[in-house]
Amino acid sequence: MSTFMANKANIERKWYILDAAGKPLGKTAVRAADLLRGKTKVTYTPNADCGDNIIIINAGQAVLTGKKPEQKIYRTHSGWIGGLKETKYRILMQEKPETAMRVAVRGMMPRNTVCKDSLKRLHIYADANYEQQAQKPIVLE
Repeated sequence: MSTFMANKANIERKWYILDAAGKPLGKTAVRAADLLRGKTKVTYTPNADCGDNIIIINAGQAVLTGKKPEQKIYRTHSGWIGGLKETKYRILMQEKPETAMRVAVRGMMPRNTVCKDSLKRLHIYADANYEQQAQKPIVLE
């Protein structure tokens, strides 16, 4: 008996929908990261991109618990002196909930090329409307 190694020829990708409405941002991001990496499959291979396609809807209705809306800060830097921009998550969730969800999912992925390829299969929408109806995604609870 030989060990199974996933590669492009034997990977089957499915489409899943995660609804973030009323759920904590982090718990939704953990579920999405596991599905993107393929950790829920029996054919999981750590060094191969064997995950599924994920659609996260209602990202604007995800909640932050405790004092995180006021204390958690999203930081970006332009690379120039004085180029640091800070935004509280309360404002970020109002203006760009897709960015907040993408940052949360990216933070739970490994820092390598598998992560870069996996994040291309992540589709995030602030409301319940999404464009991938033709793929017939499976709704996850």
